Amino acid sequence: MSSTTAAQKFDPARAGEYQAQSRIALAGYDACHELAACMLSATLGGDGEADILVVGAGGGAQEIVSASRLAPRWHFTAVDPSRPMLEIAEAEAARHGVAARTEFHLGYVDDLPADRRFGAATLIGVLHHQPGLEAKRRLLASIASRLAPGAPLILAGNRYAYASQPLLLAAWGERWRMQGATEDEVRAKLGKILEGADPPASEAAVAELLAEAGFEEPTWFFSSLFWGACLARRVGSGSTGA
Repeated sequence: MSSTTAAQKFDPARAGEYQAQSRIALAGYDACHELAACMLSATLGGDGEADILVVGAGGGAQEIVSASRLAPRWHFTAVDPSRPMLEIAEAEAARHGVAARTEFHLGYVDDLPADRRFGAATLIGVLHHQPGLEAKRRLLASIASRLAPGAPLILAGNRYAYASQPLLLAAWGERWRMQGATEDEVRAKLGKILEGADPPASEAAVAELLAEAGFEEPTWFFSSLFWGACLARRVGSGSTGA
């Protein structure tokens, strides 16, 4: 499955249901985004100006909405390859009053000017949709090349091979059943998750991918079944890396 095919998964039908479905699939969806904003603000300071790259911003633009509450002078550059998802993000940004300080780009990180540098980036719910290690490496390297030295990256997504964690997989099914899904619907959703994404094998695998792309050891700050969120700084002047 190519990155283009991965983007096509988020067609108008899936984009329309994304906000409701994601809050069931990820227990603590809002808390994760709020803590991500807190981690960025604690790292950068919320009083100053900063240019934040938001990769995979489609859907509810929750990264932008949450961060904007803490940092009224931050500017956001939102990138997403799915037009339906990006249109929803634009509408949500407008509804929450942050559209004026957000640039929306339909496409990929590599479509941005190569010499543009950002003070921070977020990659939430995206990496496990990249098929294979090489696609994950390319995406992280592309983000790293557009970050200033020492700039933080918030990375969040599924970080275990699904089949390697049968108890977590069963609990994920029970989460859906708790929300009213029938047994047949739960089986269908479990089948879909096993076929529809390719998460890194472990937190150690995530750390290795980050290191290869030029980031320091990540600090993990949120966990929910398969999902985990961390902050890692771009190696360079102003950070503690080599």
